[in-house]
Amino acid sequence: MQFADLYQSLSQDAQTRAKKIKLLICDIDGVFSDGRIYLGNQGEELKAFNTKDGFGIKALINSGIEVAVITGRHSHIVQQRMTSLTVKYIYQGQENKLQAYQELKDSLALTDDEIAYIGDDGPDLPVMEQVGFAVAVNDAHPLIKRIAHYTTLLPGGFGAVRELTDLLMLENGVSLTTDGSSS
Repeated sequence: MQFADLYQSLSQDAQTRAKKIKLLICDIDGVFSDGRIYLGNQGEELKAFNTKDGFGIKALINSGIEVAVITGRHSHIVQQRMTSLTVKYIYQGQENKLQAYQELKDSLALTDDEIAYIGDDGPDLPVMEQVGFAVAVNDAHPLIKRIAHYTTLLPGGFGAVRELTDLLMLENGVSLTTDGSSS
């Protein structure tokens, strides 16, 4: 099965870049979620996560590609969700995402070309300009879409992460039936 059969055609450049990836870094708000934050009367914060994205993340990890998140906000919900998906590298409260990116890259001894990043807005721009494969969700800010090597067919919070995990797995010869579960 080819990626284009499921989503959309890939440029040769995107295919070449995807084949080199050993680490996927994701933003949270606007990527794993639709970007909305629900606040209750008692100050509680709620976010919705798509189980398809969760399945894709676990399947990607099980296929041998590492996953990390770098987000500007700090939330117990994010920690809980990413831990349940077995994501080892969780950077929250990162106003300077480039600093967290460099720390992660150094600790895993990777090059820029071996790292993909999916984002949606201005704070993601510095990292996206560094990585080998920059991906924008479909509803990303136009500045982000302009510098992306690939823009997802699906919007943030509605399967964009799964689309990217499918892309990385298929371009690296991994079956989409790899166990992921959506816990």
